[in-house]
Amino acid sequence: MERKKLTGESRRAEILRILKQSDEAVSGSKLAKEMGVSRQVIVTDMALLRAERNDIISTNSGYVISGKDEEPKGERRIFKVSHTDEQIESELSAIVDLGGTVLDVFIEHKVYGTISAPLNISSKRDIQNFLADLKSGVSTPLKNITGNYHYHTIEAKSEQVLEEIASSLKNMGFLIEVRESAQTYQAKDYSTL
Repeated sequence: MERKKLTGESRRAEILRILKQSDEAVSGSKLAKEMGVSRQVIVTDMALLRAERNDIISTNSGYVISGKDEEPKGERRIFKVSHTDEQIESELSAIVDLGGTVLDVFIEHKVYGTISAPLNISSKRDIQNFLADLKSGVSTPLKNITGNYHYHTIEAKSEQVLEEIASSLKNMGFLIEVRESAQTYQAKDYSTL
């Protein structure tokens, strides 16, 4: 029996339903097969679902939704930044030191579209683990595909903390713009901070 092709919105609603009903992690491959789409489509769907404030966590065995009946905590913004590989630790430290969580990283590629990866970095330990993974040489940062330009969805307990993070990243010379949400692409002017 051939599965009826779902729209993006209905597919994401179905993915949320599956994650909420599952007691264990659901692999991206399983979701892709179930939805009749590629693994990359599932990765993009996960980025969109996170931007809509769904608390989806990526594990080594698949995706889980934490706090299944809870609302996400805090406020979220999308930060466009640029820096060198050597400045990754400084960037992430500036965010977590002020109380932010780096939920993901994504780039906007002119040919492939949005390419994203979950990070869920909220502590110095998370930063060190991430840097160790990069240093292992298995892969390189997504930002290297787009000349260092990339985006992070950042969550914090309040608007004030997000403003402090923006100010810190601007002072470091990393901040390009801040998007108020995944659907709003109007940048807030940080040139006067």
